Amino acid sequence: MEQTRKRELQKIANRIRQGVLEATFSAQSGHPGGSLSISDTLAYLYFEQMNLDPSNPKWEERDRLVLSKGHCCPALYTALAEKGYFDKSELKGFRRIGAMLQGHPDMKNIPGVDMSSGSLGQGISAACGMALAAKLSGKNWKVYTILGDGELQEGQVWEAAMFAGFRKLDNLIAIVDNNNLQIDGKVSDVCSVYPIEDKFAAFGWHTISVDAHDFDSLDAGFKEALTITGKPVVLVQKSVKGKGVSFMENNAGWHGKATNAQEYEQAMGELKAAYAELEVE
Repeated sequence: MEQTRKRELQKIANRIRQGVLEATFSAQSGHPGGSLSISDTLAYLYFEQMNLDPSNPKWEERDRLVLSKGHCCPALYTALAEKGYFDKSELKGFRRIGAMLQGHPDMKNIPGVDMSSGSLGQGISAACGMALAAKLSGKNWKVYTILGDGELQEGQVWEAAMFAGFRKLDNLIAIVDNNNLQIDGKVSDVCSVYPIEDKFAAFGWHTISVDAHDFDSLDAGFKEALTITGKPVVLVQKSVKGKGVSFMENNAGWHGKATNAQEYEQAMGELKAAYAELEVE
């Protein structure tokens, strides 16, 4: 990937991370850890990969995204705000009664949200339905869905994987955020889902392994995904929970906990320092 473009995506991802902290700190609740681990992916999808029109959120020919791990919506909301679907000031109302941005994505009230989600395991099934609808309607748009690795412990995920493979939904691209941490600890200790790639391959999927925090790796992976025909694609991305904030990284305790004032200042300071470095490179 060209260096100038890569740096711009890194800056967008950094701003998404800042939005995650702002939203969860304002609400004093939410899920920062897994939101930070998908910030680079959302930056790539919304600003490089997906065919979208923020001025027309319901445009029929748009690509769709289903955030199956819906509790990580602070990152999605910030990405949507960055893209221009709504004003960034909405982030300060996160999880507040009467506000637009609630604790899980709501397709009825939030511009740019294609599917309400949050019940783990169900998002990929909705994505399968969308992809099949496109096939039956002769449409060319793609459907992307982001799952957590702990979410793969839900049996419905594998029913959907079997369906997608059988129906040859090559317009469906799943992303597994493999940070190996869930609310109770390491995924490999709670109930191992490994080997992830082999399991999806057994259901007829094309698998791609990527580094979630390397835009060259993401770029290569998503470009490869667009070349695959006759089967759905899954990108298994190795990520770091809490990425970008030193005391949150690889710490399961930050799965669903907001920062206090001191922690917020430290975290934002780290992200702003990293942003400043990107501006002078």
